[in-house]
Amino acid sequence: MANTAQVKQPDLSITACSYSRVLEIISNKWSALVLYALADGTLRYGEVRRRIEGISQKMLTQTLRQLERDGLIGRDVTPSVPPIVDYSLTPLGDTLINTMTHLKLWTAEYYPLVQQAREQYDRINGEDAR
Repeated sequence: MANTAQVKQPDLSITACSYSRVLEIISNKWSALVLYALADGTLRYGEVRRRIEGISQKMLTQTLRQLERDGLIGRDVTPSVPPIVDYSLTPLGDTLINTMTHLKLWTAEYYPLVQQAREQYDRINGEDAR
């Protein structure tokens, strides 16, 4: 009797999955923090940097450029000496903030359970299991 079992084709792809695409945008810890900082309104570069603990000037500049490239933030330059540069969320960025807020609320409510599960796993499997 011939084997009629079919090999199931993968239905998830790292290149086609919308989850991986959004994670590509927000998985960088600095991107999420910059977006949250700008959720309150337009800020100058120095104001963004002061709001985000531990971010270097280099990382902030790279993150702002990437978010601008992604269409999530806008950059407005006022000619002066030195130039005044303001950053704000674009309408597209506003739509992502709404989604990120849901993730933030989930984390606030459920992350303690994740921590408990990790501690329990480490107790059962030893701390080297990570």
